Amino acid sequence: MFYCFHQELDCVTEKRDTLTSMQTVRVHLPARQTRYEIKIGSGLIGAAGEYIRASSGNGARRAALISNQTVFDLYGNATVRSLRAAKFDVAHWSMKDGEPHKSLRSLEQALAFLIDFRLERNDVVVALGGGVVGDLAGFAAATYLRGIAFVQVPTTLLAQIDASVGGKVGVNTSAGKNLVGAFHQPRSVLIDTDTLRTLPRRELTAGWCEAVKHGAVGDRKLFDRTVKLLGTHASGELCGEEMRDELASVIAAHCRFKASIVAGDERESTARADARSRKILNFGHTTAHALEAVTGYERFRHGEAVGYGMLVAGEISDSLGMFNADALELLRQAVRACGELPRADDISVHDLMTAMKADKKSINGNIKWVLLEAIGKARVVDGREISNPVLRNALRAGLQRLE
Repeated sequence: MFYCFHQELDCVTEKRDTLTSMQTVRVHLPARQTRYEIKIGSGLIGAAGEYIRASSGNGARRAALISNQTVFDLYGNATVRSLRAAKFDVAHWSMKDGEPHKSLRSLEQALAFLIDFRLERNDVVVALGGGVVGDLAGFAAATYLRGIAFVQVPTTLLAQIDASVGGKVGVNTSAGKNLVGAFHQPRSVLIDTDTLRTLPRRELTAGWCEAVKHGAVGDRKLFDRTVKLLGTHASGELCGEEMRDELASVIAAHCRFKASIVAGDERESTARADARSRKILNFGHTTAHALEAVTGYERFRHGEAVGYGMLVAGEISDSLGMFNADALELLRQAVRACGELPRADDISVHDLMTAMKADKKSINGNIKWVLLEAIGKARVVDGREISNPVLRNALRAGLQRLE
């Protein structure tokens, strides 16, 4: 196992003038009397130490940085310099990259790293990376010493608008995705939009699919704004200084939307099925999780699978008479604008339906589907209302390639 302990660094990263355009989203969870801030802007990694010190307090002496090697090679040294400048002792550990490594084995390795670094209750874990890193690092922080502070520094679009907001952390098992986890809210979230410039095209596609999901289930204006951004800027290609402020503003709007849902239903109450319950954020996820499981988490990025999942849910909504054909076509166009998705029409419908039976969202053995009445208006539907023929037909139609 490789750890890197940093004792001396001889330079301090300067803050960039671009921080003047920083967006701030304030998250308030009344049930826990918990508050934290999400900072969004260009150049934030260079000032990460300052913000993490402010949210962690002067009692924090050590910062344990968890990342993967790809992300650390890009942003790790700048993050370490900034943390050292804020008077943290820093060590870092890189997990293996990819969803298959969000596992109990990786969790054990992460905890061994925290133990070897002798982190104490006042110290902080910093998650630098995408959703896999954030989920694993957050779960390690939730379980180490029965819970210590952690900070999310998400570097993918999907993690910035979704995975880093809301406090769900956990790992996968052979039985399914995210079956072992906890609710552990971050102390703060720092979103540096500059990290999106180094993302592969597929990671951007995955993030934009998740953005479309937010608008589709709860906010038509956010849906339209997201689709407009995709269309105006070459289907989501992030380049040029002129779009920096608008990008930060749109990301902030998505964070604000998700935070509003989480604030009202942090733990996704099983008793709630209204249009503002946290369940609506699972739109597209029943099919997505099945797609990921059946293909061994190797064919799809999570957001790509959600893209297909939304289309399947849209087909079901149409079949049940809830959602009209024009709205379904609008949803298709939005997913298409996110970017090309991997092929899915060669996957066995029978295998997908079998995998869905293990969905962790089931209640009393029944899947709770999130469907649409309109763009911006979701409805939670008991799976018993969806016949097997309707589901099979929706899977066949929804998993076709988008031309």
